[in-house]
Amino acid sequence: MNWIAPFLEAMGAERGAASNTLAAYRRDLEDFTRCLAACGTAPESAGRAEIEAYLATAEAQGLSPATRARRLSAIRQFYRFALSEGLREDDPAARIAGPRPARKLPGTLSVVEVDRLLAAARRRPGGDAARARMLCLMELLYATGLRVSELVTLPAAAARGNPRMIMVTGKGGRERMVPLSDAARSAVAGWLKQRDKAEGEGQRGGRRPSPWLFPSRGKSGHLTRIAFYNAIKTLAAAAGLDPARISPHTLRHAFATHLLANGADLRAIQQLLGHADVSTTEIYTHVLDARLKALVLEKHPLANA
Repeated sequence: MNWIAPFLEAMGAERGAASNTLAAYRRDLEDFTRCLAACGTAPESAGRAEIEAYLATAEAQGLSPATRARRLSAIRQFYRFALSEGLREDDPAARIAGPRPARKLPGTLSVVEVDRLLAAARRRPGGDAARARMLCLMELLYATGLRVSELVTLPAAAARGNPRMIMVTGKGGRERMVPLSDAARSAVAGWLKQRDKAEGEGQRGGRRPSPWLFPSRGKSGHLTRIAFYNAIKTLAAAAGLDPARISPHTLRHAFATHLLANGADLRAIQQLLGHADVSTTEIYTHVLDARLKALVLEKHPLANA
């Protein structure tokens, strides 16, 4: 009996889990199932000892604490579902303590480095449309702190009418309003002109209209996370920055860190980022503390005494 498919269906329908979350659950649970099968066991009959043995195997394979903690989380959700649906009479994962991953400070950028990225977007080769799209992506990302999945799936309708705020659908289907800076609004308006021109030409050629702000001819119909990830790496190199340090998420971190450094309230930043818990947002206070400490160690006249 395969419980993974109904579990994933329930997570998507009842909890509004995103497609990326469901894909991660599937990978982790299929790995767990394979490991159990190698030992002659199935998820339906596995007990606490088998789950702990699986986690020990994962540790022996060199998997990080964060990865092992994620896998245990998937297993816990899985057996909680099985118990609630009457598929099992117990929850063998309920009392298993997982590894506590070290909290890694997110990488961020200085204001000067962000300016260099935006300048590189304005001179991006490939024509007016390519430049307008890249500048719009970058200005929106830095102005709002959107997750990359939220950015690439923005509907064009959300950006119509030169809005001062846009509605964003985040994790779990939660909606929030985020304000746009003047620079972001200008970049959006410039890109919409190019986008609508291309869309009009495509429709005259028989192509169906796209609902997305950043349409693509790929399967998803919109710019993919991977495509944007690769584009921002190229942009970083053009800006004279180390591409290894730059990703869409780095701009999200920069958005939050720069707001906090300029006196923004932590709760307000939580709402803008779409964090369900303020404890997630508090990581940015540690980033700021680390930057201030580094500043003192580098710039204080007695630092090298």
